[in-house]
Amino acid sequence: MKRFHLAAVAAVVVLLLPLLPVPDFWITQLNYIGLFSLVVLGLVLLTGVGGLTSFGQAAFAGVGAYATGYLSVVMGLSPWLGLVAGVAVTGVLALLIGMLTLRMSGHYLPLATICWCLALYYLIGNLDALGKYDGLLGLPAVQLGDFSFQSERRIYWLIWIAALLAALGVTRLLDSRPGRIMRALNTHRGGGATMPEAMGASTFRYKLTMFVIAALLASVSGWLYAHMQRSVNPSPFGIKFGIEYLFMAVIGGIATVGGAFTGAALVKLAEDQLKVWLPMVFGGSGNYEIIVFGIALVLVLRFAPDGLWPLVSRWLPGRPVKPVDEDAPKLSARSHPPRGAPLLEVRKIRKAFGGLTAVNDISFTIRAGDIVGLIGPNGAGKSTTFNLISGVLPLTSGEVELLGQRVDGRASRDIARAGLSRTFQHVKLVPDMTVLENVAVGTYLRTKTGTLRAMLGLNGAEEAQARAEALRQLRRIGLENQAHELAGNLALGPQRLVEIARALASDPSLLLLDEPAAGLRHQEKEALAEVLRQLKAEGLSLLLVEHDMDFVMKLTDRIVVMEFGRWLMEGTPAEVQASPAVRAAYLGADDLPDERRATPKPAGLPLGDGPTYSSDEGRV
Repeated sequence: MKRFHLAAVAAVVVLLLPLLPVPDFWITQLNYIGLFSLVVLGLVLLTGVGGLTSFGQAAFAGVGAYATGYLSVVMGLSPWLGLVAGVAVTGVLALLIGMLTLRMSGHYLPLATICWCLALYYLIGNLDALGKYDGLLGLPAVQLGDFSFQSERRIYWLIWIAALLAALGVTRLLDSRPGRIMRALNTHRGGGATMPEAMGASTFRYKLTMFVIAALLASVSGWLYAHMQRSVNPSPFGIKFGIEYLFMAVIGGIATVGGAFTGAALVKLAEDQLKVWLPMVFGGSGNYEIIVFGIALVLVLRFAPDGLWPLVSRWLPGRPVKPVDEDAPKLSARSHPPRGAPLLEVRKIRKAFGGLTAVNDISFTIRAGDIVGLIGPNGAGKSTTFNLISGVLPLTSGEVELLGQRVDGRASRDIARAGLSRTFQHVKLVPDMTVLENVAVGTYLRTKTGTLRAMLGLNGAEEAQARAEALRQLRRIGLENQAHELAGNLALGPQRLVEIARALASDPSLLLLDEPAAGLRHQEKEALAEVLRQLKAEGLSLLLVEHDMDFVMKLTDRIVVMEFGRWLMEGTPAEVQASPAVRAAYLGADDLPDERRATPKPAGLPLGDGPTYSSDEGRV
């Protein structure tokens, strides 16, 4: 049985349970598990996928609960209007809080979530209109026409339909255009914001989107909880429950949808049993279960850092490989300049880090169809120059013009939209995504699916186009057979090729390659060089940084040489090899004694009669 079919069967069984002669206690427990799972699903998206730790989700559940409580008890309106109001208020509040806090990094963001959780808790506990700490009593049951959800067996269906639909929506989202960007945001899993921004995505926008979705799921949980309890007070919406929700996510598997249900079930069932057993063991009343949970969390973090669901899922059928529809219509392509037309103008760009000038007045030009190399000894400022051109770093001074428009001072995502794509010196792939999915990230600017459309499953046609394009680019670099392999399982060389395929998937006019041959074997370098020549024949322009001089000399039309952040010379490969200035930059002197000519030359520069040396030899 396939995993999808197994999940469908499990969902049907869960929905049919109230019709079976099971104890009411089971239904009560499952109601709470469903409510908790809704909140934890938001944390899976926000914390597990996006890497944004939040202790404040209980406060958003409180907003949903109190919104419907006030409207239904004080104003006598329908609970369904309470749901709409709760979702609306929560959405606005989440937007405001997210815009204020999500630019924080490190430990500041979790601290900020604790602060606003405490603030909301004490606010609702001190408002007379909300009943202060006594709360609001006598909430009406939810009704759909003449059908009332008053009993626990009936509201069970509302709770679990909401939880299962949320799980389906989050699953669809993670396998979509916006989901791939979200999965790349986690610093520990995807490398952070630099790569998604270079692919044209606004990372802050997606962080804010995840934050709002997590808040809305918590709000719906709060609404359901209020009408199940028929009363509402501040106690379930304080920081204690905010910590418990995060604990559930970590225990179950913080980056997995199945982990949300696993963690909620384990914590709820264990908590109820421990409250009975532990007082008998210790001979007195107290919150002893917190001690056990603390020990359990340490053990899980030590021996199962990904949570318990990944351990369970190993025994389940694997996810089927989704076939690629190679007959899907091709994605739209940009208009490229004619061969020989001015493409990139770099004019006296400079970058200073305090008192250190890393790049000092560098200028050069690239025309359409050219392959230009940027070389220099280690520390010459080559990668910094790449980052200045692509917008990863801001210029201190100077100008960069791409296809006739100034791009200096613009964000890297805006420069990507203008027609520039790049790879990175340190590979930036999402290891727990397949090779095909990583390359599909490069199609971001050529596709349009948004978050809501993805969650509703209305993106099938465009997703087929993106996957087909990703497969075409993998075939181009010779990695078609590894399309469905996890990117983290590849060696360094193939990972660099995947980065090139991802950059090509964006259909750039100018491709920047930062040490593309590093880590590749000789045959792989030859294959890569052939790919790059083919790209040039197709009219694509390339700027590359590379330490393997044999690779550079055979491939490039012109070479720009840097030394200590300064422009040293520019010319053809033959002119660069013959230059005494370049010889001095690499070897430290214009005239070398004969006995030193036989020593290996740094960075493979074929100067003199001695053997060449490739700087990536011996790299892992």
